Amino acid sequence: MATPVLDKVEAESAASPYITVTMRIRRFNPEISDASVWEDFQIEIDPKERVLDALHKIKWDVDGTLTFRRSCAHGICGSDAMRINGKNRLACKTLIKDINPEKPITVEAIKGLTVLKDLVVDMEPFFQAYRDVMPFLVTKGNEPTRERLQTAEDRERFDDTTKCILCAACTSSCPVFWNDGQYFGPAAIVNAHRFIFDSRDEAGEQRLEILNDKDGVWRCRTTFNCTDACPRGIEVTKAIQEVKRALITRRF
Repeated sequence: MATPVLDKVEAESAASPYITVTMRIRRFNPEISDASVWEDFQIEIDPKERVLDALHKIKWDVDGTLTFRRSCAHGICGSDAMRINGKNRLACKTLIKDINPEKPITVEAIKGLTVLKDLVVDMEPFFQAYRDVMPFLVTKGNEPTRERLQTAEDRERFDDTTKCILCAACTSSCPVFWNDGQYFGPAAIVNAHRFIFDSRDEAGEQRLEILNDKDGVWRCRTTFNCTDACPRGIEVTKAIQEVKRALITRRF
């Protein structure tokens, strides 16, 4: 006959939500080696938790040298974009249970940008392309005495591209960007679109000329990788096509 203590332990074990997961992380430390290596970590975690939670467990409890970016942890800041099981995702929005935890979960830095350490990449080329498309409202004349009004229909014209959080998931999923870092990339074009089609803005022609460059919008090969990678559901490829059409017709 089982003792009450053993019965209690067995019941608690059966009710435990935790599972053992293998996190296979691509590590890179330029102070140690010029080559990256895969390293496995086994952790106990609730499958309803996120990949970011798993990375926290590793960093806080197993290996404090593991390096990655994260900030808000709620899919708003975009700082924890990484390749998880070969696909660009936000670690804070990806649940363990949704990516087959029975097999090793691979985590590596996003592609197309120089890896600085582990999962951290140099974002400067990405942000330079963003700055180059003038991602701000441009107007002429005197400062208005009241807010610049806009109809709901005019707002709807560019509403989708206002959702961008600059996570670089779309740009770093683009084969053209992988092969040629000079390409502006989907995110920069999306943010140009947001202002080109804003009825209050007066620099649409200037932005179109910037994107008409050899490294601009015409480099897009319409593979839809960017749309699939966007964690905010932006129709990135559609926005790029609309910019191309505006360049041809000069109507926006």
